[in-house]
Amino acid sequence: MYADTTKPPRTMTRYEQLLLLRTTGQRFDGYRDHVLLSLALATGMREHELVALNVGDVLSDDAKARRRVRLRVFKRSSEDAQGQEVMLSSGVQAKLEKYFRWKRQQGEALAADAPLFMSRKGNRLSTRQVRHAFQLWQERAGFERRFSFHSVRHSAITNIYEGTRDIRLAQRFARHKSIITTQIYTHPTDEALLRAVQELPC
Repeated sequence: MYADTTKPPRTMTRYEQLLLLRTTGQRFDGYRDHVLLSLALATGMREHELVALNVGDVLSDDAKARRRVRLRVFKRSSEDAQGQEVMLSSGVQAKLEKYFRWKRQQGEALAADAPLFMSRKGNRLSTRQVRHAFQLWQERAGFERRFSFHSVRHSAITNIYEGTRDIRLAQRFARHKSIITTQIYTHPTDEALLRAVQELPC
């Protein structure tokens, strides 16, 4: 079944994305979520892909962040027998290396097969907990409207398309099997509409 190409995805503006990162980054109790959101915005990973990550998936034995991360859990299709891979920017690599040091200070498990994101009870973070935390941080950031966590993925893919205007590059970033699915990101965003409205006389 093809995606509905007539309906644009719900995305956060760049300001909302930066506000969310700033709010989580400024609070000690938000650091884990700050890194998770940074990784989501930088890769377009889905919530179940993020919580399935282990330390060894993103960090080598010398605690250096990998450039390429092979996913063990992802949205599957018939062409995914070899798995899927995401690429990390230098900025996200630096955050992950700092996060590794933070995990060590917190006494969290650092073995290659240990969860990258853990709950306060020491278990692997669940998708339900991710969704709950995301709603909480939106409230703390003072968002005027609320988003689902999947909007983070929509925002990441939109950022790639708007920055390059390359639909094939956006398709590869999104890991879409069909380019038809990616075409929804060619719709004008709320942010583009706001920029246009700012130019109107009043």
